[in-house]
Amino acid sequence: MEPLRDSWGREIKSIRVSVTDKCNFRCRYCMPAEGLEWLPRDEVLSFEEIARLVRVMAAMGVDEVRLTGGEPLVRRDLPVLVRQLAATPGVTDLSLTTNGVLLDRFTKPLVDAGLRRLNVSIDSLSHVRFAEITRRDALDRVLAGLEEAERYPQLRPIKINCVAMRGFTEVEVPALAELARRKPYVVRFIEFMPLDADESWRGDDVLTGGEIRALIEQRWPLEEIPAKASSTARRFRFADGKGEIGFVNPVSEPFCSSCDRIRLTADGQLRTCLFSRREWDLKQPLRDGANDAELERLIRFAVRHKELKHKINDAGFVRASRSMSQIGG
Repeated sequence: MEPLRDSWGREIKSIRVSVTDKCNFRCRYCMPAEGLEWLPRDEVLSFEEIARLVRVMAAMGVDEVRLTGGEPLVRRDLPVLVRQLAATPGVTDLSLTTNGVLLDRFTKPLVDAGLRRLNVSIDSLSHVRFAEITRRDALDRVLAGLEEAERYPQLRPIKINCVAMRGFTEVEVPALAELARRKPYVVRFIEFMPLDADESWRGDDVLTGGEIRALIEQRWPLEEIPAKASSTARRFRFADGKGEIGFVNPVSEPFCSSCDRIRLTADGQLRTCLFSRREWDLKQPLRDGANDAELERLIRFAVRHKELKHKINDAGFVRASRSMSQIGG
């Protein structure tokens, strides 16, 4: 079958699938303290609907699937979906992004179902500051979840994601870098993007990957590791060989030219860029009885409209139409 390509010639190989917009954290860079209005249950795609759309896309060459939310582990019976996706022909890379608070309970069933990679969001290793940013006193549970994940060697790599915010993250960098040295984790710093629900983001809030690298190298020199062209992260190892650090720099070093990703929201909307102002409805055709060929045509049509770049740094930048928790991390 013809590969899935956009009008700029980029081949689409990866999809982020949001399984829920609900979350049990209230991170300050993502949503207000009172939360958001959740989707009605009947608006959320079923596991069977998700699996079918992934199967159609996998036939076009999409081989990497990452499950996101909201917080995906609040979706009931998630290992059932993982098992369905792991058995999908063409899917070779199946991963999950989570806040980790339920991970100690779900790691084994997820691994048994076929999950092979894991991203856990941690913005601070201080209990007080962790609670400040997430509005939840849950660091011990997250760390317990990571310890559980370590027990499964087939679940590698385990990545720790930290959203880098000026005025907050600077003091977190040494402890998080040290975590990468002593644990089998890849610690990644992700520049703060304009996807917060209260729309308070300013460019001055971004602590860049270059600045964080300089902070780490005051103590531990780093050496860059080659990464595949479509990678979102610049990868580094410590010069003494212990541990790995990553920098995801969508603001200071956009990687749009090699982007191979699309996103499926929990309510069945296809997004061709994290910062899209337009969505393509797959849920209604799916529920109206569209066959696979019709779904393929819809997906190809949407992907042909994939944006060339996100335009964060351009004059007149217009924010995404939804916040991060509603889109899928």
